[in-house]
Amino acid sequence: MKKRIVVTGLGAITPGGKGVNETWKSVKEGVSCCSEITLFDVSAMPVKIACEIKGFDPLDHFDKKEAKKMDRFIQFAMVAADEAMRMANFDLSSINLERFGVSIGSGIGGICSIEETHKILLEKGPSRISPFFIPSIIINMGSGLVSIKYGMKGPNFSTVSACATSSHSIGMAFRTIQYGDADVMICGGAEAAITPLAIGGFAAMRALSSRNDDPKTASRPYDIDRDGFVMGEGAGILVIEELEHAKKRDAEIICELKGFGQSGDAYHISAPSEDGDGPMRVMQNAIKDAGLTPSEIDYINTHGTATSQGDKVETLAIKRTFKDKIPPASSTKSEVGHLLGAAGAVESIITILSMKEGVIPPTINIFNQDPECDLDYVKDVKRDAIIKNALSNSFGFGGTNASLIFSKYEE
Repeated sequence: MKKRIVVTGLGAITPGGKGVNETWKSVKEGVSCCSEITLFDVSAMPVKIACEIKGFDPLDHFDKKEAKKMDRFIQFAMVAADEAMRMANFDLSSINLERFGVSIGSGIGGICSIEETHKILLEKGPSRISPFFIPSIIINMGSGLVSIKYGMKGPNFSTVSACATSSHSIGMAFRTIQYGDADVMICGGAEAAITPLAIGGFAAMRALSSRNDDPKTASRPYDIDRDGFVMGEGAGILVIEELEHAKKRDAEIICELKGFGQSGDAYHISAPSEDGDGPMRVMQNAIKDAGLTPSEIDYINTHGTATSQGDKVETLAIKRTFKDKIPPASSTKSEVGHLLGAAGAVESIITILSMKEGVIPPTINIFNQDPECDLDYVKDVKRDAIIKNALSNSFGFGGTNASLIFSKYEE
């Protein structure tokens, strides 16, 4: 018998809001968070739009000395972890912290600090490089600093798998508890890649929407006129826990994390396999791991990036997986953008709240639905629904795929 794993805490900071409740309210109401970039001068940039977190001041959360030691992605991870820990309501003095682990990933890591420090190097020389430069950019420092703050001495690691990163982080934390290496894991992902180099690089790949004059409708998953994704930033964090451990401390159980699937395309550095084989197999693997059948899935939070090939391939994979009983689905990247390595965790939180509240958030900006993306993608307006089991998809460059299944908790 596999150990049962439940979710007892959620934390988020996203373009939709500073916290889980703000984010959920914004997403379910179909609010577009895309606008012109303010974090740097975009006058020379081919893409001038993104989904930024407006009004974030690290000094609201950290003292000045502490903040200077952290890249923006680490700050996001710490803020979201704090909310998740408060929701989980631990008495840390009464649990075994050697059985409490951390798995927080990032797709790109400290690119903000890399760009800023490279400028210092060129203008002022190597003697002016901060001694905190390396600790501020390496991806595992999200996990490291969270573990240091709370004294977590269990497994401590980070996954890196492009846009599937935080789904893999949650999945591997799930496995860590199942295999008996921990009782509790705090897991997810963080990203802060709205920088000149990252925006310029993704634009050079023609991966980003260049709808600079109409940012609110720039992210158009499944629309025939989609022209790429919109960059987002932020963090999503879950506290997951072995069921008996949660019950023993009388924790409030939000839902059950029931299944995790992984697959690889072995096809191309950035494009998905055209037949949808990799995405199909990852959904099948997650459903099998959860002990369910495809017909028992009530909602899919799709990867849905608004790239030409990606949306078509995911649609095909869903058809191949679910055949004649395809559940409603939506892409919430249409509201908050694509958070890269943090996307899977933020979308897991949205999936969980969809199930808890019985509301499917909409896919906005489908003005002319692509005939090759002809599923029920819950256009424009949220929909009431009974959701017992929900699936969240994340796919990344290099052909890496992860799917998670969350279910209503039952004794």
